[in-house]
Amino acid sequence: MKLSTKSRATTLSVALAGTLALSACGASNEADNAGGGGGESGGLSGTLVGAGSSAMQAAMQGFIAGYSSVQPDVTVNYDPVGSGGGREQFLAGGTDFAGTDAYLDDEELAQAEERCGSSGVFELPNYISPIAVIYNLDGVDELNLSPETLAGIFNQQITNWNDPAIAADNPDATLPDQAITPVNRSDESGTTENFVEYLSAAAGEAWPHEVSGDWPVAGGEAAQGTSGVVSAVSGGQGTIGYADLSQAGDLGVANIGVGEEFVAPSPEAAAAVVENSDRVEDRPEYSFAVDLNRDTTGSGEYPIVLISYHVGCVEYEDQETADLVKDFMSYVVSEEGQQAAAEASGSAPISEGLREQAQTAIDAITAAA
Repeated sequence: MKLSTKSRATTLSVALAGTLALSACGASNEADNAGGGGGESGGLSGTLVGAGSSAMQAAMQGFIAGYSSVQPDVTVNYDPVGSGGGREQFLAGGTDFAGTDAYLDDEELAQAEERCGSSGVFELPNYISPIAVIYNLDGVDELNLSPETLAGIFNQQITNWNDPAIAADNPDATLPDQAITPVNRSDESGTTENFVEYLSAAAGEAWPHEVSGDWPVAGGEAAQGTSGVVSAVSGGQGTIGYADLSQAGDLGVANIGVGEEFVAPSPEAAAAVVENSDRVEDRPEYSFAVDLNRDTTGSGEYPIVLISYHVGCVEYEDQETADLVKDFMSYVVSEEGQQAAAEASGSAPISEGLREQAQTAIDAITAAA
């Protein structure tokens, strides 16, 4: 699956200001400041089941906790099994919606029509956050990495922290004579796909691998899920990995070379690159997939960005599921829902334009006659 190999045509101005089951009913005490918004105020009951992106786990906690204050009788369960697993479960009919860091490819779109019928799917970019390059290296509090150097490290061509390429990016740092241990995801992952896509676009010949959600380089250390990568980097020394910024914790976070500067990941810097990206062409009516400008040289833009999509059916088999999905997604894209996610995960709230766009898809959700 490739996310951004299609040509950019329509400018999308997006001015962006283990297993876990998360229960909306059990999380209401976390939602005091989330407010209502989005969904109808009360009146619904039932259970929604979703699965997918582990990078979006913290945001989903925020969405679910906030939604419980609007619909206390609705339970939303979300299993952060990873983007690939989430798409598989949804397409097989095992969940009501998926969270995924990569939009559906052509084969998956065909499967989605079998699952959802001729009305197809919606794909809403409801979570936008930087992917941080995290590291654990004593004595190095700040680290700059150019795209080529970063690619060399994860391609295992640069194997020591005092390598001349790293030293050139960090002339004022004292780099130890220590082996580098790169850590990658062991599972199929949208975070991996976004990270690899960035390397492919920005690092040139330094990254010769095809874009995929499966890690393409043998060796190194592999870990399951975002939490696994963070744990492996934290538990080692000289380790480096990649994870959603919200999960970085106390680990070092590298600044990435963009044009003539090094840019730190932040919601604002992620918003800046998405703002200058385009909508992918030739998609279903309610697919709002974004073709990210990974090789940007724009000042203040951070190009290793993860956009997580909520994917669901435009038409469900029963009215209850249609009503619940419609109401929950309305809350997710609302100002209140986006603020709840931002407080939980540090994500960038979506713009009013993107919210209005998503609402057209949400309004179309219906039940089969």
